Amino acid sequence: MDIADRMVLTESAAKSPAPSASTRFDIAQIPFSRRGSWLDLSPVVGLHTRATDIHLVSHSTTMTAVLALVPIGDDGPVATTIEAAPSHLAWCCDKGSAEATFESATTIRLRGRGIGLSLCATEPSLTPFTGTYLFEDPATGSWVFASYETGRRYRVSVLTGAAQVAGAEALGSANRELTVSGAAVVGEWEVAVEELQTSRRPYAPTSSFDEVVTDVAREFDDYVNTIAAWRTPATPAVDLAAYVLWSATVEPAGFVGREAVLMSKHWMDSVWSWDHCFNAIALARGLPDHALDQFLLPFDYQDESGALPDSVTHSRVLHNFVKPPIHGWALRRIRAVLPVDLDAAQRELCYELLARWSSFWLDHRVAAGRTLPSYQHGNDSGWDNSTVFDDDRVVETADLACFLAIQLDVLADLARELDRPDDEARWSAAASKLTDTVLAELWDGRRFTTYAPLSGRRGASESLLNALPIVASNSLPRSVVDALADQISGLLTEYGPATEPPTSASYQADGYWRGPIWAPSTLLVEDGLRRGGHTELADEVSGRFRRLCEQSGFAENFDALTGEGLRDRAYTWTAATYLVLSAEYVQRVSSSR
Repeated sequence: MDIADRMVLTESAAKSPAPSASTRFDIAQIPFSRRGSWLDLSPVVGLHTRATDIHLVSHSTTMTAVLALVPIGDDGPVATTIEAAPSHLAWCCDKGSAEATFESATTIRLRGRGIGLSLCATEPSLTPFTGTYLFEDPATGSWVFASYETGRRYRVSVLTGAAQVAGAEALGSANRELTVSGAAVVGEWEVAVEELQTSRRPYAPTSSFDEVVTDVAREFDDYVNTIAAWRTPATPAVDLAAYVLWSATVEPAGFVGREAVLMSKHWMDSVWSWDHCFNAIALARGLPDHALDQFLLPFDYQDESGALPDSVTHSRVLHNFVKPPIHGWALRRIRAVLPVDLDAAQRELCYELLARWSSFWLDHRVAAGRTLPSYQHGNDSGWDNSTVFDDDRVVETADLACFLAIQLDVLADLARELDRPDDEARWSAAASKLTDTVLAELWDGRRFTTYAPLSGRRGASESLLNALPIVASNSLPRSVVDALADQISGLLTEYGPATEPPTSASYQADGYWRGPIWAPSTLLVEDGLRRGGHTELADEVSGRFRRLCEQSGFAENFDALTGEGLRDRAYTWTAATYLVLSAEYVQRVSSSR
């Protein structure tokens, strides 16, 4: 721990400003949304696709940019600068401004002065199965954009000002848009945009625009103070990390049966069955019920074999792959910070679910005559294209065996708490057998290798994946833990542990799991190093990753040599990992005083 860091914490007696007052973000990187909503405002309109204008994007059914929001002056579109905060977004220019705020999960209020705003259907072509239809609803006097892609309607009610409409009731290819502007004297206007399924009563505001902004700011402030009351000036990105989580949270809808934190409200708008664990850990200190919902969500679709789905989102559940069994490790981490431990019913539920999940690996993923379970593709490991899977896709790996051994140990602990001594002995023996076997069959005296049960080939990738068994450091021999720590140290760049050595011929700067730094691997490594007694190295891993996030935000992953954010730039497990590491850092500093 740096002396300078300790001084910052010691001198931070003054309270930080309210999050909503100080939190600003780049709308090109992080979408504007609100907890509970399946909508966002963003120029990101698809996979690695960024438009010029802000769009109303819906994540119902599938990610769809429904409407472009274009600032309009007397002579057409005007250039603006965009300011974004948790409670409101603004388009600003010397002629005036327009603003947006989320009144609710399904309603966005828009207002302006001096400039207008054009709401344009993104897809100009209307077919019997695609596109957006625009019409005036004679029952309410509002204008409605009906989207085939989302299966929803977007009702625009003009509260003040005037609207000009083009393309109403047009078929085929047409420009469908509604432009709202102010009266000639005052130049002010306001509209409400609602996402709805069929119809509602005519829209009637119950609060002013400014009151809505105040309410949203208060809601976000309460959220930050609940999940990160521990924050200090030494953890300067906490408020933005909290916003990434808060704004990516959606209310139950479609296949998502619980309030859920999506991985992003960009194109990664699903819950994958290991990503959710990191969000659950981050939320457990302040929002235990919400955290438990995150942990349990994929288990809602656990199949008859005990397998979890690969991912869950609004309109689909994928079972073509699985994800690694880190759930025992995650539950242990969650319980360690819960303000009140799980009650008997919750422990019973977790026990039954984890037992079925573990049995899936032992009963359905072990090749004939073998003891260790196998991944069947890189996707199963969460490290989709890691060099571990270059020669063979179906492989036995040490990380999988160690994750499962930890999970079996957690099951043994739960069985003891539930007074099931026979189960406790069974799970404990199975964990020991896995640990003994992985050491006997995959440890070559220097590092962990892999074994492909179909080809009989052994692999020796330099990937960080083969060092993840450090997470089970409590159960591994000291010599193995020390060797893994040395391997991790060799992968450590200025910003954190690279997933592939930068000196490797297989290294790719933007190669997904072939080089970039990722949040989940960082947290797993940091946890294992600390449990294994390598606290100085664990401190380095934690500190470098925290500084990386403070510099580059909460991207899906990062260039290991430059620290540049890569891929989806508003990824919740990255924000969650920053929160977890920051909370533990503050706790360590406080306890050392």
